Amino acid sequence: MNIEDLGFETINLGHGSGGELTRNLLDNVIFKIFSNPYLDQKHDGAIVKIEGEIAISTDSFVITPIFFKGGDIGSLAVHGTVNDVAMCGAIPKYLSLAFIIEEGLKVTEFVAIVQSIKKAADESGVLIITGDTKVVERGKGDKIFINTTGFGEMHSKADISVKNISENDVIIVNGFIAQHGMAIMSEREGLEFESNINSDSTNLNFLVKDLLDEFGNKIKLFRDPTRGGLGTVLHEIANDISKGVYLKEVSIPLEKQVSAACEMLGLDPMYVANEGVFLVVIDPSIETEVLELMRKHQKGINSAVIGEFTSKHPNKVVMESLIGGKRIVSPLVGEQLPRIC
Repeated sequence: MNIEDLGFETINLGHGSGGELTRNLLDNVIFKIFSNPYLDQKHDGAIVKIEGEIAISTDSFVITPIFFKGGDIGSLAVHGTVNDVAMCGAIPKYLSLAFIIEEGLKVTEFVAIVQSIKKAADESGVLIITGDTKVVERGKGDKIFINTTGFGEMHSKADISVKNISENDVIIVNGFIAQHGMAIMSEREGLEFESNINSDSTNLNFLVKDLLDEFGNKIKLFRDPTRGGLGTVLHEIANDISKGVYLKEVSIPLEKQVSAACEMLGLDPMYVANEGVFLVVIDPSIETEVLELMRKHQKGINSAVIGEFTSKHPNKVVMESLIGGKRIVSPLVGEQLPRIC
């Protein structure tokens, strides 16, 4: 795409007016990049066929900065919603996409975000089928906010629910935790520091599908620990089912540079956001087979068993430390890292 041919360098209020400027932006950027049989009809909505039960998830993205190591707000908006649909035990198929753009956003930045959304959607196997674009006055937003809603067909073998969890069920994570949050913090204004940490933002739906294909309802639960991190998600689950969680710190995958960055900023990696990590709860009888499958997958190479559910300390998450002591992983109070997704 030749951006010079668009005839404007920044987004202005007219691009959200519904007139010629809006049509120019839609036809030459959004419809051109996302072109597919649903979107090409240019209706107010989309009509699709989905067999059986469907899973629906919606999410809004207000991250700052909008471009960061390992991704941007566009790819994040796809990955976040695709993963939420997958965590339900569904196969993501379609996304709706809405932009709220601040007047003054550079067209080069907007096009880069749209192209990133297209790439992430293609890699995730989903289509953008409907959407919306609004522009707000300068100073009334922060460059760009995005909302996505995902739709997926429930996997025929899925039975995903916290109610399925039993004592001694095993908790597995698919990779290193806390990378997304620390990648963002390394570039946050006022906190910049030298780092090679990249966000882990990626789609997880194909690995989830492989697990359901192979193990079906022996998979008790999927959950992605985004805002609030692994500690918050496990605490929520423990409270929901009145069971305890016992973790071993030594087993939790954590890169050395992420650990060092957390220590430097006084942050606990258990509460730092992830965007390419999920936990799976399974019956202990299939632990070996599940790990073997996950580790063969590109997005599960570093999978590890990190703990189990227990009746010994209901509603509490207890972690055995590296030196053998035990500590309570308390619920996160307030926001440790604002605007992380």
